[in-house]
Amino acid sequence: MILRGILAAFVGMASGAVVSGAVFAFIAAIGVVPRLAKRTATEESIVIYEEAIIWGGILGTTTLLFDYSVLIMPAIIVILSLLAGIFFGVLAMSLAETLDVLPILAKRIAVKEGVQYFILAIALGKAAGSLLYFIVAGFHTPGG
Repeated sequence: MILRGILAAFVGMASGAVVSGAVFAFIAAIGVVPRLAKRTATEESIVIYEEAIIWGGILGTTTLLFDYSVLIMPAIIVILSLLAGIFFGVLAMSLAETLDVLPILAKRIAVKEGVQYFILAIALGKAAGSLLYFIVAGFHTPGG
């Protein structure tokens, strides 16, 4: 029985390491961090960005493994949620840029000008959908 638990823990840790390694490799492959550093003229801080992503992944994973809570003021929760949303937006747009999704789509639907408004509409639509999902009753059913 103890050996089975040790084996299960080892397999779980190994699987988690492989999946997290794949996620971080994916983020590195599409170049989110260097692109973000270049756009914000903070190339010297790339190591800090990478460390923040790694520690965020580790701490986020611990919330799934352990039942704990941290008392945070609602204003800080809003700020942290906004920052998480910005990160995932940057991640999605980097992926789209890497795969040349937007230029191909603009060419297919014959858009010559205003691609930036198309991108803004996608971002605002995603934000509105997220707000509806979490705020309006009926969009989100806990546990279901």
